[in-house]
Amino acid sequence: MANQQKHGLGSGLDALIPKAINAVLAGETLEKVHKIALDVIEPNEHQPRSQFDDKSLTELAESIKRHGILQPIVVSPKGNSKYQIVAGERRWRASKLAQQKTISAIVRTTKELERLELAMIENVQRVDLSPIEQAVGIEKLHEQFSMTYDVIAKRLGKAVSTVNNIARLLQLPSEAIEALNTKIISEGHARAILALKEYPEHQKQLLKNCVGGWSVRQAERYVTSIKAGIQGEKEAKARVAMDTPQTRELGKKLGTKVQIRRMARGGRLEITFKNDDQLNELISKIS
Repeated sequence: MANQQKHGLGSGLDALIPKAINAVLAGETLEKVHKIALDVIEPNEHQPRSQFDDKSLTELAESIKRHGILQPIVVSPKGNSKYQIVAGERRWRASKLAQQKTISAIVRTTKELERLELAMIENVQRVDLSPIEQAVGIEKLHEQFSMTYDVIAKRLGKAVSTVNNIARLLQLPSEAIEALNTKIISEGHARAILALKEYPEHQKQLLKNCVGGWSVRQAERYVTSIKAGIQGEKEAKARVAMDTPQTRELGKKLGTKVQIRRMARGGRLEITFKNDDQLNELISKIS
């Protein structure tokens, strides 16, 4: 597993995002790219993103001044010689900030967009997609087609909570995203790591432990310990263990397997029995 980590991690998040998703939306032929005046283009009022970081917009504007737009935006005709942004509002805003007059754009009709949306839905429904590829597809539907997660869930035939949980995987640290995408860790491991979003150092340690062979149950118990206020790494790991010197000693006395499962507060002691006779014998010993 250590060798897998060496080859699986480090190539960067961009490598994980399927290029076909942007290609489906934008198309590949240069003939479809037009120069359109910025003042006849309007943002989409249903665009899920309403806040744009001023610093990153300024940086993008400076880049546009030097190099121009590297990727065309996508617009649809709105009537009265106006266009509405389908994808690329950030690039449009940065171009205005850079005092550009025109912007490279690909024009998509409403019917074309409906076909593209259907293609995206079908792409996300593919059974061979990794959780990260599904998450990227869902985010594209959310941001570029202005679809709410409720609507996406209905179109995909999934529960809203399932769609939200898949989309949230993109909030993982890039190393964890790559480990999940290359199947070094499972989706269950990833969700446990995501639960420690407010504890980045513990996130890194948990990823290392998961890559090292921890089960999903162990990862979840680690999360429970950290959230319970156990900040020391050694103590947190100790609380992950199901077998302790105490449980082994008790198991010897009872003649069966005894394990401990810690929770946010307290925990439970599990005593294994094979049949009713052994259960009655255990009850008798404890009594």
